[in-house]
Amino acid sequence: MLTSAIAIILALGGLIFFHELGHFAVARMFRMGVKAFSLGFGPKLFGFTRGKTEYKLSLIPLGGYVALAGETGEEEEAEEFADDELFSNRPAWQRMFVVAAGPFFNFLLAFLIFWFIVLMQGQGISLPTVGGVMEDSPAASAGIQPGDNVLAIDGQSIQSWSELVKTIRQRGENELEFLVEREGTTQKFYITPEVNTVKNLFGEEVTAPLVGITQGGNVAYVPVEGTGFTVALQHTWNMSRVVVKGFVSIIERLIPVETIGGPIMLAQMVHTSAQSGFFDLLGMVAIISINLAIINLLPIPVLDGGHILFFAIETVIRRPLNERWKAFSMRIGIMLLLMLMALAIFNDFRRILS
Repeated sequence: MLTSAIAIILALGGLIFFHELGHFAVARMFRMGVKAFSLGFGPKLFGFTRGKTEYKLSLIPLGGYVALAGETGEEEEAEEFADDELFSNRPAWQRMFVVAAGPFFNFLLAFLIFWFIVLMQGQGISLPTVGGVMEDSPAASAGIQPGDNVLAIDGQSIQSWSELVKTIRQRGENELEFLVEREGTTQKFYITPEVNTVKNLFGEEVTAPLVGITQGGNVAYVPVEGTGFTVALQHTWNMSRVVVKGFVSIIERLIPVETIGGPIMLAQMVHTSAQSGFFDLLGMVAIISINLAIINLLPIPVLDGGHILFFAIETVIRRPLNERWKAFSMRIGIMLLLMLMALAIFNDFRRILS
């Protein structure tokens, strides 16, 4: 239990800290003034000042923050920092880059984690092992059983579950010859798929030829050729697409809002992954990092995406936005964010109680 608690603190705190590190690194690259860079929140435990920036370790180890000079437009900040160091005095495109650096660093962290996993563990492939057989399905009628390993379909070798699904869909409603390994022996089964409409992961209805089997969940890791850079990049891209598709499906009500989770669900996910092993924990941290990046890119005032939208508009119209309008939109953004947080926490407690 203590190990899981440490994993939760390090994982969630590290993700937020890495996000803030992105803001800090790009701000310093543009030579903007930084008042403070803190590892953690709350009262300062200890720290030091280098140049005009205070670096400190704070009591609550869940993340960190960066305080940029001139970020709030307060005039007294000009006393310590030169005018050209103030965030508010920089061109809109530079401010946009600083804000976007946080989500970018979360994507970068996910890529680095996936790259490390690929190099150390290899590329994960879902094996074509049958996990379950639906009643009254073509597979059940043919005699397929849970635990069967599909070796080939119509003489074509099957190495992964994705190959199995692709081959079945390509053959349509034609009869298929399944070569299956069962308890050390190979057997042949003849199955004719039936076209059915089912819901996919995102709640969308998909019509396809099906035989009525579910995935067993067995995974094998195979070494990758070369550096693994492309594999890790592709995996980061694919996971990002899945997360974006999930958000869109929630907005379209294809996925119920009850599935939205908050900090309790995140802690449970990290806890479960920590129990499964080091690489499973790293993979979960990478997925959460991608979620954090995409959430922050939503065009909601208060979030990074909202600030990026403001700076983009300012770049186009070539003048600062009306401060009263910005303040009003920020209040709306805070209200939306609080409502989303309340919904997520409510869903967390409902899942626990049920």
